[in-house]
Amino acid sequence: MNVTGGFISDECREIVQSASGSEDPMQIPISSKSPRSTQVHGKGSPVNHDRQSRSPIDGRPKKGGCGGKGTWGGLLDTDSSYALDPNDPNYDSSEEYGHPNARKSAPDFDAFKKKATIIVEEYFATDDVDSATNELKELAMPSYNYYFVKKLVSMAMDRHDHEKEMAAVLLSALYADVIDAPQVYRGFSKLVESADDLIVDIPDTVDILALFIARAVVDDILPPAFLKKQIALLPNDSKGVEVLERAEKGYLAAPMHAEIIERRWRVSKKTVEDVKARINNLLIEYVTSGDKKEAYRCIKDLKVPFFHHEIVKKALVMAMERRQAEDRLLDLLKEAAEEGLINSSQITKGFDRMIDTIEDLSLDIPNAQRILKSLISKATSDGWLCASSLRSFSLEPRKKLLEDNFTRTFKLKSQSIVQEYFLTGDISEVFSCIEAENKTSSGELNAIFVKRLITLAMDRKNREKEMASVLLSSLCFPADDVVNGFVMLIESADDTALDNPVVVEDLAMFLARAVVDEVLAPQHLEEVGSQFLGTDSIGGKVLQMAKSLLKARLSGERILRCWGGGGSSRPGWAVEDVKHKIGKLLEEYESGGDIREAYRCIKELGMPFFHHEVVKKAMVMVMEKKNERLWGLLAHCFGSGLITMNQMTKGFSRVEESLDDLALDVPDARKQFLAYVEKAKTTGWLDSSFHYGNSINGKDNGACQ
Repeated sequence: MNVTGGFISDECREIVQSASGSEDPMQIPISSKSPRSTQVHGKGSPVNHDRQSRSPIDGRPKKGGCGGKGTWGGLLDTDSSYALDPNDPNYDSSEEYGHPNARKSAPDFDAFKKKATIIVEEYFATDDVDSATNELKELAMPSYNYYFVKKLVSMAMDRHDHEKEMAAVLLSALYADVIDAPQVYRGFSKLVESADDLIVDIPDTVDILALFIARAVVDDILPPAFLKKQIALLPNDSKGVEVLERAEKGYLAAPMHAEIIERRWRVSKKTVEDVKARINNLLIEYVTSGDKKEAYRCIKDLKVPFFHHEIVKKALVMAMERRQAEDRLLDLLKEAAEEGLINSSQITKGFDRMIDTIEDLSLDIPNAQRILKSLISKATSDGWLCASSLRSFSLEPRKKLLEDNFTRTFKLKSQSIVQEYFLTGDISEVFSCIEAENKTSSGELNAIFVKRLITLAMDRKNREKEMASVLLSSLCFPADDVVNGFVMLIESADDTALDNPVVVEDLAMFLARAVVDEVLAPQHLEEVGSQFLGTDSIGGKVLQMAKSLLKARLSGERILRCWGGGGSSRPGWAVEDVKHKIGKLLEEYESGGDIREAYRCIKELGMPFFHHEVVKKAMVMVMEKKNERLWGLLAHCFGSGLITMNQMTKGFSRVEESLDDLALDVPDARKQFLAYVEKAKTTGWLDSSFHYGNSINGKDNGACQ
């Protein structure tokens, strides 16, 4: 059969083969009306070197069709104005949409393309990952998700670095949960195949697409083998080959390539210093011109409502430095507050920050304290500030936290210590360094180290987050110092949010993990929350989320595995592995082992937060074998402080929950358990308030663990 319209493309061949079952694309009828400029890849195949798609009318590239921005040169993405002619003698309905049920699926795919474009555009406007994820889920067309990958990346390629970073973040968030691996793979395959068309509208396609591919490999959503496999499928002179070679040799082969690639597009995102500079400039311009509308427009354009306290602070400082501009600046803040442009909590926080820094300001402005009291009085009388919500303000100098040269030096050294720890995983070296730098075991310096450790971890991957939690549980800082560290973290969360939009979620998880690891007790959460009044404050949100995480069913195990588990010292750690090790060491001790050796093995597990499993397994073995040898091991561990009362309580609670199953093998399990509970209370292992009535009365307490 003669085929009109030239050779068919890989994409067309793939679709037609799926519809017809034919292995030979040359046996499939193609409409003589097809305007596509196509080629066949592979050895010995003719290649059309004019990659630009041409219009059948005037030979110019078609916008919105093959060769246009965001298009792919394949059958699925042809311009909507092009359609096959059903009256053509060679017409085959399966050719158009790739399967026999094409008439039914065509509207579905067209609808998906339109909705996918809307989702991407809205995501770039809102930066809301959750919303984009939910909208894609609601489409419920997983077989077309490759097109979403392709559309997201192609639209980001023609935008700023901020959108490119957003696209990479969204892909990583969608991977596996919403878009499965084959669809991601296929989406990037289509992108590479379309490089020659994309370069018509995006001149630096080779570099940008190479970086997207490298980022996908670093983010573990694309296998490294993708590069070699795709190169083998492309003609040597295609731009796709250049893209893949640039990704491999220019990015992935470079030293420290992961960090370089991850930070490549972050440079254009707002930083604290950038926003502060813009705020300063808009206030200076306002003082000069008095144009309130322009000032409000500039404030809105910042798009940082959580950082408006900086506007308040800078305006107050400027009013104190330029006395003649005081009325104009206060008028700006008053109207901004009345119109809701700057909310009351940001107004209060701005004044609070002024109160905190008034002593430093007094060095440059001798009457700073008196002027600030006057400003507070004016704002209160005008009704846009609630003075009772401010921190206490006295003309007497307040005792400042350690902020001398030694403290600043310690902050810098802390950063070096943490960075080296992330590279080596050597906890003992961290101990030595902290001991050398903080010889007096200052609580303030301990809090500073906690803040620095978690701040650096939040800006890295799950591996470093897990390592930070492991180190925090190993340092044995006083709980008050850790609490102060978290308070400092939350106080600076507004600034951190400029670079880390999920700072609330990260801090909540670190706080919940600290409770699970018994670095903090549950009551310490209230101590942290008491520093930040109101559920709408950053501290309130962090506390609420941390409590929700801890209340969830099986919260301990879930929180432990939130970052993959184990840090650098226990690669591949899993709950089942640890349970197996605990069972083995208890069996070995029960059969006549050394109590010191058993104690050492429990300690070397390095998981004090999981000692409730030791208690549970030991108690079950005691009740099954009616041998109290393991009771002696628990007594030794409790007496030495290795197993805490909290872990004892958790362990006994888990035994209580499994009594129904245990009673099948040990008929008097409930009677034994009751006796051991009373014995544990007598020895001080359990609090007298420990409740065990439900299981003893035969009620079902839930699933066994």
